[in-house]
Amino acid sequence: MTVPFVRTAPSPTGYLHIGNARSIMFNWLFAMRHGGRFLLRYDDTDRVRSKPEFAAAIPEDLAWLGVIPDASIKQSERLALYDEAAERLRAAGRLYPCYESADELDRKRKRQLARGLPPVYDRAALKLTAAERAALEAEGRKPHWRFLLDWEEVGWNDLVRGPSHVDCASLSDPVLVREDGTYPYTLPSVVDDVDMGITHVIRGEDHVTNTAVQIQIIQALGGALPIFGHHNLLTTASGEGLSKRLGHLSLRGLREAGVEPLAVAALAVLTGTSDAVRPVASLDELAGLVEFAHVSRAPAKFDEHELEALSARTLHHFGFAAVAGRLAALDIPATEPFWLAVRGNLARLSDAAGWWQVVEGPITPEIADPAFAAAAAALLPAGPFDQTTWKSWTQAVAAATGAKGKALFMPLRQALTGLDHGPELAALLPLIGRDKALKRLAGEAA
Repeated sequence: MTVPFVRTAPSPTGYLHIGNARSIMFNWLFAMRHGGRFLLRYDDTDRVRSKPEFAAAIPEDLAWLGVIPDASIKQSERLALYDEAAERLRAAGRLYPCYESADELDRKRKRQLARGLPPVYDRAALKLTAAERAALEAEGRKPHWRFLLDWEEVGWNDLVRGPSHVDCASLSDPVLVREDGTYPYTLPSVVDDVDMGITHVIRGEDHVTNTAVQIQIIQALGGALPIFGHHNLLTTASGEGLSKRLGHLSLRGLREAGVEPLAVAALAVLTGTSDAVRPVASLDELAGLVEFAHVSRAPAKFDEHELEALSARTLHHFGFAAVAGRLAALDIPATEPFWLAVRGNLARLSDAAGWWQVVEGPITPEIADPAFAAAAAALLPAGPFDQTTWKSWTQAVAAATGAKGKALFMPLRQALTGLDHGPELAALLPLIGRDKALKRLAGEAA
């Protein structure tokens, strides 16, 4: 197959959310799997809504997910290319001026709907004479420019959906240039895809209709068609669409909450497919799971609670090497035995700080029965402690006191950790050590 060159084109009008992550990761993982490249393209031609703080956040959020673009461009710096393409389309008779105001267009749509007709632009502007256009411009009206669609069925073989087609006779001629000379999404997207040599356009199924339009524009400009793929969209658990404007589960917020980025990537990609959502050890592993044939046609419902559980399960699978640097950044001078002891009890990596305190102290032990604790202390082996110490010690305590089950283990846990839950004490006891264990069994903070 062609070595893929894919792109993501976020608009810096809000923070990226987990729905954006779905499309981003499909593109990134597809490129990874096939030795391709990945372009970050800022869709920043909307001068009012595009904000520098959102633009700055995009590469940070991508890096958190493990996505490092091979190149990046800003559409706001490529306006001359779009101007040139617009002139070519005008010269070819495919771009024509329209003078209706937004209110006039809205009234037209309402009249069409009232008559049971589809709200498609009626191409009234094509009937204007040169004198009528001049008169409208003399009134101060500035035209917006529409692309003259061929009323034909446009088809393509979709990576996800298979053979696909759209009847362009059912569509309005799209506005490619606004009254103020700025560009909506469509023309810059097409021009950049052609100019940069994008081979695969992988995006949400809400762009299916756009694809038919864009194919016609690419052909009118003499460009090479990319391969298109349209995946199902990630929605909330109740089926609502995710929105940057409404701040639905932004990647920034998930990062600040301590959610594991690999869990975000896995849930974003595997939800709504025939593959089970499960922890992965790396993006390479996740890339090997991405099969567009496995993507469902139904919406992919995202459950925030499932993400929390997957994040914890992802953390539980990490070896020490994967987290050593992150633990150090949290001022936890952890060792591999400590990590292996506590990882199964973590919901967030930051929770390790609490268990480090349990190991290093001081903690306040909970002594329910001083006599029992004293008997257990007297039977504590001399050391050094290892993974077998807990079993041999508790067997000795059980034999001496008659305690068993919860009556045996809970008082020892509460004395040694100050808690009634936590990691296996067979792993924790060697980390706590004999001196601290004796002090805690005596009720001392240590």
